[in-house]
Amino acid sequence: MSSRHHIDDFMRSRIIGKIKEGRKITDVARVFDIAHSVVSRLWKSFKTTGMCSRRHGGGRVRSTTPAEDRYIVLSAKRNRRTTAQQVANQFLAASGKQISRKTVARRLRGGGLYARRPVVCVQLTRQHRTARLQWCREHHNWTEQDWACVLFSDESRFSLSSDCRRQLIWRESGTAYRPENIQEMDRYPICSIMVWAGIMINGRTRLHVVSNGTMTGQRYIDEVLLPHVRLFRGALGDKFVFMDDNATCHRTLADQDCLDSEGIQRLVWPARSPDLNPIENVCVALGRQVAGRNYPPTNKNTLIRALTEEWDKLPQQLLDNVV
Repeated sequence: MSSRHHIDDFMRSRIIGKIKEGRKITDVARVFDIAHSVVSRLWKSFKTTGMCSRRHGGGRVRSTTPAEDRYIVLSAKRNRRTTAQQVANQFLAASGKQISRKTVARRLRGGGLYARRPVVCVQLTRQHRTARLQWCREHHNWTEQDWACVLFSDESRFSLSSDCRRQLIWRESGTAYRPENIQEMDRYPICSIMVWAGIMINGRTRLHVVSNGTMTGQRYIDEVLLPHVRLFRGALGDKFVFMDDNATCHRTLADQDCLDSEGIQRLVWPARSPDLNPIENVCVALGRQVAGRNYPPTNKNTLIRALTEEWDKLPQQLLDNVV
């Protein structure tokens, strides 16, 4: 379902100013990432009326007043588990005015409340906890020089919400096991991008946008191991250690044969331990940087460009600290 997003008056004045400077409509549309037809209509309207602000039409009279809108939002905040239909029933009992469920949903979106669902964290069994503790004890005496030879890597998925195009979601199941760290995510992403990232202490980093589709063992070899991991192995030599988790696409026989043929040593990794991987914190920082941009991404192309630009801006001190 398509939705319209109007340009505010400040953005309109900037667009008109660029065209007055002699810029072409095509160039201005590319700079602001807006359709050519939108900029063209705005320029024609400015030449006709002499104003860059948008005239608001009359439209249908709203079924609720601003005070009633605040009451609807407050009712939902008092009980986060209530549904839009339940809020509508409460509003009917309190005011005697009947409104639809969709009206309640629109008022809640206007108040910054969206449909959400909790993320189920990964459960740790006794065997998992034992393996994690053993792994930590085995690597307890590793020095900074030892960890400097390790390439920490993982795939992460970044999505844009359908309810709010400027809300970026970083999705990674099981990043924390405590209840207070369980995140909530919007249900309907309009686009989703998977990226593979690798970090090291010595300043060698790599970010690769994975093409559409599901990551398989063969794609992992063709898109990650051969074009990226092999380069790290050539730069560091025999001391290089490669870390990846126990995802199915990472543990195929073809993957292991590829690593053996290239002389790449793999770090043994305990199952269900994304919280031990420092790159998870880097992905969180990357998602926050992208969401905090002056002009957040609104589609797949701008999201890819924003992720690439913000990755290059991440300070090396951040990578060193998380490792």
